[in-house]
Amino acid sequence: MTSAEADGMSFLEATQEEKVLVRKIDMWLMPTAWILLLFNYMDRSNIGNALVAGMGDDLHFDDGQDFYHAIIVFQVAYVVASLMFLWGTCAACLGAVKTTSQLLAIRFLLGLFEAGFAPAIIYLISSWYRKHEQAKRIYVFYSSAVLAGAFGGIVAGAVMSNLDGAQGIAGWRWLFIIEGGITVGLSLMAPYFLLDNPATTKRMTEEERNLALARLRVDGIRNYEEGDSVHLGPFEVLFATVTNWRTWVLAIPYMQLVGASSLAYFYPTLVSGLGYTGVTAQFMTAPIYVVALIIGLPLCWYADRVPHWRASIIGAIMAFGCLFCGLGTGIHNYTARYIFLCFINAAIWGGSPICVSYATSSMSGILPEGRAFAVGFIVAMSQLAQLYASNLFPATDAPAYLVGFGTYTALFGFGAVISLLSQFLLQRFPYKSSI
Repeated sequence: MTSAEADGMSFLEATQEEKVLVRKIDMWLMPTAWILLLFNYMDRSNIGNALVAGMGDDLHFDDGQDFYHAIIVFQVAYVVASLMFLWGTCAACLGAVKTTSQLLAIRFLLGLFEAGFAPAIIYLISSWYRKHEQAKRIYVFYSSAVLAGAFGGIVAGAVMSNLDGAQGIAGWRWLFIIEGGITVGLSLMAPYFLLDNPATTKRMTEEERNLALARLRVDGIRNYEEGDSVHLGPFEVLFATVTNWRTWVLAIPYMQLVGASSLAYFYPTLVSGLGYTGVTAQFMTAPIYVVALIIGLPLCWYADRVPHWRASIIGAIMAFGCLFCGLGTGIHNYTARYIFLCFINAAIWGGSPICVSYATSSMSGILPEGRAFAVGFIVAMSQLAQLYASNLFPATDAPAYLVGFGTYTALFGFGAVISLLSQFLLQRFPYKSSI
């Protein structure tokens, strides 16, 4: 494809040749990323299901702080690094822990090995798709985590009802062993399906690679082409990223959304307040995620149709989350709160993909190594938000949980303000291409 033909690519129209390429990219990249995230999220969040199934009693948790520490030690490590095979191994080993100390140690390693996964996939999506194609595909990627919440509850319920006590092993231990073992198997197959850089991937013809790069150039998305070398060293990229105020403007709303997503660890506990216990409580977490799935996809589709208004859409979604968290603070009826949780979860999972696509689109003109590091930095900072968020629902605050719902109300409100402010700031002062 010539540069003139590339320049002729319109915002929402595509040639038949381009449509065929996008379908091929979708075929290779999205299903693999989706399946990997499914087990990534299940391996990290199944601790909430295990708690309801008796893990706390078996490990002799002293108080609500033991469960909080088991969550938070994963988030600290998330900032460091990742390897899928090892995270699957750690997830399976959770089924063998005998003490709280062992649980904390393996949860730390789980976070350590998972850390780079999500940023890497997001970077790949931003390296293959045009700006108006990214939000819905990041949502498809994230929908795996949404379904993992629903599917994880169903799997947990099935495991608890069928395997609890089998071979003398508690049901919550079987949950860790089965899900971790599947992850290990998937890790061995993943390298054969994930796409690499558009300029060098072996799963595309030379003509397809050229078209993929031409599509990116139309939107001003910088990418490495064959023969290019890295322009900045790691410390230069680090300094340029953390000292750039734009990175923080993009990171803060996402931090609030991901911080609020720590509610997922407590869904089984909150649902048990409705009178559901054991296996039934596991199953009743599923509708919370189904609602998020139904609401989130149309939101992301619309955000791709109006990419220049993504910041305003994020602000509106976070204001929506603020409203329902506020209602949860003032209304303590469990049935009403269950409904509020459905809409809060929809705000979290509908807003997060748009937040990420807004960030990658805003950084499209900077060097690829700068974009890759900035995406990783934003995701890492968002996980740090769970350092405080995970401790907002201690058992001593039951049943009102005023501190938790009140804090989330404030976080959603603050994120909404920053998102709306960024609409003006990043249009007037965009990223510079020097990083």
